[in-house]
Amino acid sequence: MAASPADRARSLRELHAAPEILRVVNVWDVVSAKAILALPETKALATAGHSIAATFGYPDGTIPLDITLDMVGRIVEAAGDVPVSADLDNGYDDPGETTRRAIGVGIVGANVEDRLLPVTEAAERVAAVVAAGEAEGVPFALNARTDAFVRGGDKPVAEKVADAIERGRAYLDAGADIIFVPGVLDADVTRELVAGIGERKISVIGLPGALTAAQYEALGVARISYGPTTQRVALTALQDVATSLYADGVIPESTRALN
Repeated sequence: MAASPADRARSLRELHAAPEILRVVNVWDVVSAKAILALPETKALATAGHSIAATFGYPDGTIPLDITLDMVGRIVEAAGDVPVSADLDNGYDDPGETTRRAIGVGIVGANVEDRLLPVTEAAERVAAVVAAGEAEGVPFALNARTDAFVRGGDKPVAEKVADAIERGRAYLDAGADIIFVPGVLDADVTRELVAGIGERKISVIGLPGALTAAQYEALGVARISYGPTTQRVALTALQDVATSLYADGVIPESTRALN
């Protein structure tokens, strides 16, 4: 019997709370999802909004919701019982309605970014997402994102940390499951964030120059994802092999059939 959306949501929340860091390799279409689902280590999927937008020719943060939902729904169908968390940008005009529609295509968790709105307003949007999940009978696993670092500009690091902690606490109080703090976070900053927001309550992104998943796990981080970088790796490989083919190369024998 297939797992219900509520079951998949509970599974995702349990993965966030587990002692082991949840590693999610971001996907952007059905074939990339199937490639990751084929790996036995895969416990959950996360979509990359930037990558889906790029697939359809949109700058990050500008893709229409209907197009996003169509693609993530296709990914959910491919994923079966594996829970899928979607990047829903800032929740669009109505975060509650966006969440309701996302649940309608099988999404059981999401990233929703604050874009540094005033804390009270941003927390109200978090609460709307959570309430929508409750209304649909799904314990929606909201990975509430604060842009304290990526939009913090030239503020001192201490101010960014303080802002992220204030926002993270407010979003947890509003019902978020965990708090996503993207940016290249070193060990000291990560310790401060975990101390201020909570053990297994922080989600990070694995970027060049960041710590390894194991290092973040040791510091108490709940989840690590990789955003658009996975698509960039794939496109780099495509461009590299194309360069080789233009130079009269051949397709590498190590190439696997993944579709």
